[in-house]
Formats: sequence, structure tokens, C-alpha cells
Amino acid sequence: MKEKDYLYYGAYAPILEKKEKWILERLEEMLSSFATNESRSMAEHVLSRIKTADSMQEKLIRKGFENTDVKTALLNTTDCIGVRVVTHFIGDVYTIYDRIKEEDCWNIVKVKDYISNPKENGYRSLHVIIEVPVNEMGLETIRAELQLRTIAMDCWASLEHQMKYKKDIKNADLLVEELHRCADEMASTDLSMQTIREMIQEKV
Repeated sequence: MKEKDYLYYGAYAPILEKKEKWILERLEEMLSSFATNESRSMAEHVLSRIKTADSMQEKLIRKGFENTDVKTALLNTTDCIGVRVVTHFIGDVYTIYDRIKEEDCWNIVKVKDYISNPKENGYRSLHVIIEVPVNEMGLETIRAELQLRTIAMDCWASLEHQMKYKKDIKNADLLVEELHRCADEMASTDLSMQTIREMIQEKV
């Protein structure tokens, strides 16, 4: 976290950092258990972040919680801690999700499957909101968002994010349409790659 974020979260900052590390350790243990004889990692990479002070405050305003204290903010957001697990194949996304459901170290609060039901703009990802124990500073639990997606989905989301926050883009409407087309084509490619993988592994 940056200094501004430490100042905003105050005494809760170390708690958030500890919980972020704890979630990552649980996920790494889980992913390592999937190792095959070829030592292929189930995930291409795993990233995490604690929501910045600016982002948290913007979200609180949208939700009608402006000028609230940090504890209330943490109790009323589901992604103060965010973790992104990027996989090679769609099948890996759901394999990891199935294992997440089996873990008793956290509770699953909500699941948003934007792979089966993409957003209108073409966004695809599997979002899993989990609740993890804290029992410090008056907080019994805290919520974190796990995002599971393929490399292709992650690449698309990164480009879409750049478009969303960059001003004065020329031919913006045309680019939005093109990005949506790319989302559909990449989804089709993801499915084809999954099928080829299964055929190679003699599962089809």
C-alpha cells in the first residue's frame, strides 16, 4: 500500500495486509496440490491488491456511504481485498473454483459467473466473494473478491480497463464494438483450446 492508503486505513492497514497474505498462502497451497507429473501449474499467475483509499472512497459514495468511518467501509464492501487467479484454460477456472468451495477456512458469500453469463460489454470472469475470519479491531470477518479467468480474458479486461479510464479516445464507439467482437472471438478460442487439450489428454 502507498502512504495515502496507510493513512486512510490506519490501524486496519496491518489487518488487511495480514489477511491478503493469508488468502494468498491458502490459494498457493491449493494450486500446488494440482501439480501434475509434468509439473504444470494450474495458474499462469496470481495477483492481489488492497483497494486504494481513492477507489474505496469512490465506491462508498456510489453506495451511499460517503463520510463513513473505515470500519463501516470495510463492513460494507466486498472487495477491499482482491485476488486475481489467471489460468491457461477455462476448465482450470472451474477446477479451482470447485476446490475453493471445499475449503472450510472461509465462507463463500456470493458467486458471479460472467463466463457463462458475460456482461453486456463482453467482460468474462468468475467472481467469488469470500468471507474470512479476522476477530480484531471489532471486525469478526472481512470480505474479499477472488477473480478467476483465463489469460485471454485477462488480456481483454486489461484493454477494456484502459479504454474506460482514458479520456478523449478517437472513434470510441467503434472501438467498443471491436472490443466486444474480440471478446466473443477470444471466448470461442478459449473453448476450442479447452477441447483440444481434452482430446490430447484423451478425455474426449
